[in-house]
Amino acid sequence: MNQNAKGIKKFLYDAKTFSPLLFNLVSKDFKIKYRRSVLGVLWSVLNPLLTMLVISQVFGILLKVSIDHFAAYYIVGATIWNFFSEATTLSMSSILAGASLIKKVYIPKYIFPLEKCLFALINMAFSMIAVVAVMLFQGVFPTWAILLAPVAVFYCFVFSVGMSLILSALTVYFRDIQHLYGVLLTVWMYLTPIIYPMELIEGNDILNTIVHCNPLYYFVDYFRDVMMLGANTADSVMYTLPTVDDNLICFGIALVTLLLGCLIFSKAQKRFILHI
Repeated sequence: MNQNAKGIKKFLYDAKTFSPLLFNLVSKDFKIKYRRSVLGVLWSVLNPLLTMLVISQVFGILLKVSIDHFAAYYIVGATIWNFFSEATTLSMSSILAGASLIKKVYIPKYIFPLEKCLFALINMAFSMIAVVAVMLFQGVFPTWAILLAPVAVFYCFVFSVGMSLILSALTVYFRDIQHLYGVLLTVWMYLTPIIYPMELIEGNDILNTIVHCNPLYYFVDYFRDVMMLGANTADSVMYTLPTVDDNLICFGIALVTLLLGCLIFSKAQKRFILHI
C-alpha cells in the first residue's frame, strides 16, 4: 500500500473515530457563544439584519450606490463573506486554544480548525433566515436556481477549510498573524464585490484584475447568481445561471487551496508540541 493510500485510510479512520469529539466541540462553542444571552441564537439572524440596515443607509441612500434591490444584493454577498471571515478567524488560534487537549491525549490536530469551520457553517445556516426575509421584503423571489445554493456554500466551505489549515499552522509559529489577519480581512473585503457592483470598477484595469484574482469574488458571485436569479433589475443579465466554467473555477480554487492547506498543515504539525 503506497503512502497516499495509507494517509487516506488513516484520515477516514480518524474522521470516524473522532466524530463524537468534533460534534462535542461544535456544541461547546455554540453554547459558549450564546451563554447568558437573552436572545440567544436569534442574534445569528439579527446581526446580519442590523448590519444590512446600516450598510443600506450609508451606501444605498447617502452614497447612492445604484444597485436594484441593494439590501438583498448586499446581504446575500455578505453572508458568504461573513462565513469565510468567521471560519478562518476562529480557526487561526484553534490549535493554540486546544493545546491542553493536544498535550494530554492523541487527537488529530486538523480536528480543531475543521471544528471552527463547521461552527461557522451552522451560524451561516441561521443567517440564511435573515437573507430570505430581506429578499422577500424587497420582492426578490427565489427561483429553482436556489437549489444550487448549497453547491456555492460547499465550494466556499472547502476553500475555508484549506485556508484555516494554513492559518492555524502558521499561527503556531508566528503569533503576529492573529493581528495582521484582521487588517488583511478588511482589505480583502473591499476587494470583494459585496457592497459595490463589478461594473463600478470595470474602467480600472488594475482593480479589475485584482478582483478577478480574488477567490472570494467567484464564490460570492456564484452564490448571488443562484439566490437572486430572476430578480427584476435594470440590467436583465445582472444575475445568470452559473456555467460549467464557473463551477470548474470555484471547484478548482477550493480543491487546490484544500490540498495546499493539507500539505502545509501536515508538515507543520510535527513540531506543534514544541511551540504550543
